[in-house]
Amino acid sequence: MPLDRLWAGWRAEYVASVPEVVVAVGECLFCALVELGDDEAMILERTIDTYTVMNAYPYTSGHVMVAPRRHEAALTGLDPEEAAALMHATQRAAAALEAAYAPQGINVGANLGRASGAGVPHHLHVHALPRWSGDTNFMTAVAETRVMPESLRASYERLRGAWPT
Repeated sequence: MPLDRLWAGWRAEYVASVPEVVVAVGECLFCALVELGDDEAMILERTIDTYTVMNAYPYTSGHVMVAPRRHEAALTGLDPEEAAALMHATQRAAAALEAAYAPQGINVGANLGRASGAGVPHHLHVHALPRWSGDTNFMTAVAETRVMPESLRASYERLRGAWPT
């Protein structure tokens, strides 16, 4: 069934007027995580330009985030080497997800800015998570609750064992 649209051009002025919240580098979750030990922060991989960490609020078991080490909000703010490193780290995350979970699919994406749904909009990060047909159920739709079949620590250990070298 196609999505209905209600055109409300008058809302453009309101949408443009909502202020963006600015967060100092010292207050950034991703900058703080990179300073912790791998086991404590559940960091799966560190490179010169990136690191990959478990998502503390996963959509599915195995949900990881790949972030540049440098504090940068915009994809367009990365230099070509950082952007390539981010994609290569995302490829390794996808390979680990495939090896550890044998999913039927993988979602990879980035929410750029608060309006796009970014929970941490001031430090770019890419989500990678395994998916299976039928992996959502009534709990998500009705109770706004996710049922996670494995603990975050178990997911971390499972992915660490499957990480490509």
